[in-house]
Amino acid sequence: MDTKFIGKKSAAAGGWGALKSCGKQLLQSGMPISGARTMLKANQPDGFDCPGCAWGDPEHGSSFEFCENGVKAVAWEATEKRATPAFFAEKTVSQLRQLTDYELELNGRLTHPMRYDAASDRYLPVAWEDAFAEIGKILTGFDNPNRAEFYTSGRASNEAAFLYQLFVRVYGTNNFPDCSNMCHEASGIAMRQAVGVGKGTVLLEDFEEADAIFVIGQNPGTNHPRMLGDLRRAAIRGARVVVFNPIRERGLERFSDPQDKVEMLRGGSTDIASLYMQPQLGGDMAAVRGMAKAVLAAEDAAVAAGLPSVLDHAFLAEHCAGFAEYRAAVEATSWAEIEDQSGLSRQEIERAADVYINAERVICTWAMGVTQHLHSVATIREIANFMFLRGNIGRPGAGLCPVRGHSNVQGDRTVGINEKPSDDFLDTLEKHFRFTVPREHGHNVLAAIGAMLDGSAEAFIGLGGNFARATPDSALVEKALRRLKLTVHIATKPNHSHLMPGETAFILPCLGRTEMDLNAAGNSQLISVEDSMSMVHGSAGINRPASPHLLSEVAIIAGIAQATVGSTVVDWAELADDHDRIRDHIEATIPGFENYNARLRKPRGFHLRNTAAHREWDTPAGKASFSCEALPDETVHQRARKGEGRFALQTFRSHDQYNTTVYGLDDRYRGVYGERQVIFIHPADLEAMNAKAGDRVDVVGEHDDGIERIAENFRFVPYDIPRGSIAGYYPELNVLVPLGSAGRESDTPTSKSIMVSFRRRKTA
Repeated sequence: MDTKFIGKKSAAAGGWGALKSCGKQLLQSGMPISGARTMLKANQPDGFDCPGCAWGDPEHGSSFEFCENGVKAVAWEATEKRATPAFFAEKTVSQLRQLTDYELELNGRLTHPMRYDAASDRYLPVAWEDAFAEIGKILTGFDNPNRAEFYTSGRASNEAAFLYQLFVRVYGTNNFPDCSNMCHEASGIAMRQAVGVGKGTVLLEDFEEADAIFVIGQNPGTNHPRMLGDLRRAAIRGARVVVFNPIRERGLERFSDPQDKVEMLRGGSTDIASLYMQPQLGGDMAAVRGMAKAVLAAEDAAVAAGLPSVLDHAFLAEHCAGFAEYRAAVEATSWAEIEDQSGLSRQEIERAADVYINAERVICTWAMGVTQHLHSVATIREIANFMFLRGNIGRPGAGLCPVRGHSNVQGDRTVGINEKPSDDFLDTLEKHFRFTVPREHGHNVLAAIGAMLDGSAEAFIGLGGNFARATPDSALVEKALRRLKLTVHIATKPNHSHLMPGETAFILPCLGRTEMDLNAAGNSQLISVEDSMSMVHGSAGINRPASPHLLSEVAIIAGIAQATVGSTVVDWAELADDHDRIRDHIEATIPGFENYNARLRKPRGFHLRNTAAHREWDTPAGKASFSCEALPDETVHQRARKGEGRFALQTFRSHDQYNTTVYGLDDRYRGVYGERQVIFIHPADLEAMNAKAGDRVDVVGEHDDGIERIAENFRFVPYDIPRGSIAGYYPELNVLVPLGSAGRESDTPTSKSIMVSFRRRKTA
C-alpha cells in the first residue's frame, strides 16, 4: 500500500519550516524580492492590513507583524501569474471545471471583466460599462427585489461592505447571505444573549495579563498563526494554557517563534499547552459543564472548611441574572452524563477546573470547532456561564474571545451586512439617506441556497469568496447556481464558483488588498477593516495593480448600483472616488465611528467600545445572563457509536490553505504531503476495520434525508484523535455536509458533526 504521502510531522509549529515555506511561496509567486518587500508593509501603520486572518495587532506594534500564512496570502495575491482572456479562450468552462481548486487558482490574477458565452461554453471579455448595464437591466427586471441574493466574503473592506448594503437596501431587500453565517454566527447570537454584545470582550494586551487561557475548538497554528506568538509569550511568563481539541494540533503543543533569533539558532521551541484535553466531537459543552460542576463543588468545600470563597459573589450579585437556576441545572447534570458526552474522565475535567480556580484572570477563546455543531449557541452560553462564576468578564487580563476567520468578517457585520438588521440601524439609515428601507428579514446562506433551489431566487451576486466551495452540500449548491438567470462574481482569481454560471454570468476582477487604489485625482485611497479585538485599522495598498483593467470593490459596487437604482438617493460615483465620504456616512449611521477619518489615520487605528468589557449589559435583564439549558440529548459521536461502522466527521483546513484557497498540497504539521483526499483516524479504529494506513475508501454520508452523498477515493492517515471521531479537509468533504443539518438558532452548517461510514475501494 502506498503511504509515501504520510511523512514526518514538524517537531514544532513555526521555526525553520515556516521560514522555508515563506520562501517557497514567494518563489512560487514569481516575485520573491518584491513579495518580501511587500510583506514588510503588512499590518503596519503606513501599509496594508494582511488579507489573511482577523487576529489583532498590538497597539504598541512591532517591526514585523506577519506570519507564515500571511506570507502565503500575500504571495497568492501578489503573484506575477495572470488569468487573461487568453486563459479563458484555451478551455471551455466544462474543461476548467475538471481542475482542482489548487490547479485553478494557480493560473493567477484575473485581468479583464468577463461574460459567459453559453454557445461556446467560454468566458469572453466584456467592457465594464456593458457589464454594469446588463446586470442592472436584469436586476430591475425582477418583479420582486427579494429574487436576488447578495453574498459577502469577509475579505471585503468596511467601505465596500457599507456601500454594498446601502445599494442592496436602496434596491429593496435584506438578502445578505454572508460568510459569517457559516462560521461565527453562533458566537454573535450566544454572546448577545449572554452579555449584550456579539463581539469578543478582550484586547490583545489582555493576553499579556491573563493567568490562564482556555483554547476551545481552535487551531491557531494553521488558522491564525500570529496568535501563537501571544500564547508563547503567555506560557513563558507562567500563564497556563488549557486546550480542548479532539485532534492533536502541533501549534497548540509547541511553537518555535521565527522572530526569536536565539530559539531559532538553538533549534528550540516553547511548550504551549499546560493541559491538552481531547474531547469527542460535540463534547465541548459537556466538558465546560463539568468544569463548572467542579468549580461549584470547590466552592462548597471552601465554605464548609471556612476558606475563602471560590466564586466571585460580588460579581454574581451585582452583574448577573439567573445564577441560582444555572447552579440547579449543573447540579442536576450527573458526572456519568458529562463523561459519556465529553469523552473525558472526571479527573481530566477536574484538573482543568483547578487551573481555572487558581487563576485570577482568565481568557477563553474559541473558533469553529465550537460554532459548527447543532448545539453551538448552547455551548457558547455555557462558556459564558463558566466565565461568570469567577467574574472573568470586564476586567484586565480576562474575557471572552471568539477568534474570527477572514480579515474583516467582523467589520462587515458591524457596518450593516446582516440579513436581520436591527430597527435602530434601519431607522438611522432611513433618516440619513431619506429612502424607505426594506424591513422584512432577508436570507442567510442556507435560506439563499434554498431559495435558489426552489426558484424563488433568480440572481446571485458575490462580493468576493468562493460560495460554491465554501457552502455545504456541494452538488446541490452547484445545481442551485446554474439554474439562475444571473450570476456575478467580484474576485481576484478564478475559482470554482465562476464555473457554475447562470443564464447570464459575469466575472468582475477587483483590486487586491496589497494594490494601490488611485482615485480620479491620482490619490491613493484608504480602506479599513476590524479585527477580532474590535480594533479598526487603516489599509493602503502599495503595489501596482495586476492589470490596468481592474477596479476596486467599491468602484464595482458603485457601477452596479448606478446601473440598477440610479443616483437619486446616493451619488455612487462620488463615493467611489472618495472613500472619506463613505466613512462620513458610516460615522453618521453607526455608533462608535465618531471622527472616523481622523482616528483611522492614527497609527494602529482605534478601538470600537465594547459595552460588556465595561460591565454594561445590553440584555433584557440588564445584566450578564446565565443560561440553564440542559446538555444535548445526544451528540454526533454518541449517535455514531450506535451504528455499525459509523463515525463522527469534522472538516478542517490543512496547513497549506486558508478557507477555500489552497496554497499547496502539504500539511507538514500533521505529516501529510502532496495529498488532500485523506481521512485522519485513530489507529485502533483502523485495526478494528481490518484496514491500514493508505487504504482507499469512499466516505458515505449518513444523513437521513434520502439524498446520497459520497466523497470518493480518500486515504486513511492514522492519527491521535479520539476513537469514533475522524477528520478531513474541506472543501473536498463539503459534499457530505447536509443542507438540512444546521445549528439551532444559528442556522450554521454542522461541518463538525457529520455522520459517515466507509465503503472500501478496490486497489489498483
